[in-house]
Amino acid sequence: MNPLWTEIAARAGAMLTPPQHDQLSRYLELLFSANQRMNLTRIIDREAAEVHHVGDALTMLGHIPPGKQRVADVGSGGGVPGVPLAIARPDLELVLIESTKKKALFLKSAAGELGLSNVHVSDARAEDVGRDPKWRESFDVVVVRAVGTLNWLAEWCLPLVKRGGRMLAMKGPKAAEELPAAEHAIRLVGGGSPDVHPANLPGADNHVIIEIAKTDRTPKAYPRPASIAKGKPL
Repeated sequence: MNPLWTEIAARAGAMLTPPQHDQLSRYLELLFSANQRMNLTRIIDREAAEVHHVGDALTMLGHIPPGKQRVADVGSGGGVPGVPLAIARPDLELVLIESTKKKALFLKSAAGELGLSNVHVSDARAEDVGRDPKWRESFDVVVVRAVGTLNWLAEWCLPLVKRGGRMLAMKGPKAAEELPAAEHAIRLVGGGSPDVHPANLPGADNHVIIEIAKTDRTPKAYPRPASIAKGKPL
């Protein structure tokens, strides 16, 4: 069992079982194997991935409320943070949103291989998912990592969050400069004042989790279709 994973989960009051450790380890094996055929991760060292993929994802556990929650992972890519969260919290219903078809196929395959019945995959763009009445303002939590700057993330993610829910964005050293530039976009789509939490990931002192509460309904105009929004952040 990986002591770092155990420690990070324990901070959030979660206890990882040996089968969960096995699932997390197997997930990395699947990720590395698929990465030989497509670009899923730039981290190809196993030890580094244990920290910066699985460990990093698990730092979000403390910001997801207890009990059954509906969670979306926007721009899921190779499945971080969504897949580790689904393993660590089987009570969560995870929707992994990934518009690159071959990556979405990997996510579906990995979820099946890992026996994650609580994971569903959408291969639509986040903008389209956010405009779909089936998904719009239906999630308790939306998580996102390494997809874009915070002003774009607000427009893509907050329309998916129900009022009273939250968006959680994993960010690095550029968070401080992105926050002021994103204030207008956050307010425009119904978000409240951001809270910045240190991720407390060993060896990654500049990693933070930006939490934005959904305080108001998102106006129908947002998110804008990709063809209209291209190159023009809010």
